[in-house]
Amino acid sequence: YSIVRPTAFFKSVSGQLEGIQQGAPYVLFGDGAVTRCNPIAESELAEFMVDSITDTSRHGRIMNIGGPDEPLTNQMLGEMMYKAIGVREPKFVFAPTWIFDYIIGALQFVADISKNEKWEDAAETARIGKYYAVQDMLTTDPAEKYGTIHMQDHYDKIAAEGQDKFTPVRATAFISRFLEALPATITVAPIVYAFSNPKIVENLVSATPAGLGKPDLSFMVASTHNIVL
Repeated sequence: YSIVRPTAFFKSVSGQLEGIQQGAPYVLFGDGAVTRCNPIAESELAEFMVDSITDTSRHGRIMNIGGPDEPLTNQMLGEMMYKAIGVREPKFVFAPTWIFDYIIGALQFVADISKNEKWEDAAETARIGKYYAVQDMLTTDPAEKYGTIHMQDHYDKIAAEGQDKFTPVRATAFISRFLEALPATITVAPIVYAFSNPKIVENLVSATPAGLGKPDLSFMVASTHNIVL
């Protein structure tokens, strides 16, 4: 036997391409350097695995294998992707890694209630997304690096020719748009929520035009505080 354990496929870290091509920021989780990776091209992984059939030095072994790149952080991947599409100044937004816990929890809740397999699949996809955001997929031993195709080569190719149809396109474009608009969201959402509170509206409406009575805005403040937190 020969057991081959690859770090990651190129397409596993290519899912944000369409988003940034459409103007969305590239999402960095944590500080952009939480994880490191050196993915391997599928064609070169296949080559390595086929050669392992006849290469007796690989028999009876468990082998980690990655591509030829040095460790790449998420931010480095983003910079390479922007370079591939010809953008000199990358646009990044930062997201906390715990955001996945809320997404996974919400999707699993709907799956449990609906008993729908599609929601179960969505929750599992979110778990996989979290894995990519918080776990290294890396080999540092030179003997565990294989091939000549670099990550930048792959990004250049897909920027020109399009993605493989099996590439997992992530929901990060939505996340990036939301985070980009977060200041406005934080400002507007509490106001909308506050004015939907009947007690606030009643106080405002009952205030006299002459200013003899001032509306009690404590409910608005409380509502705003809760939403912001």
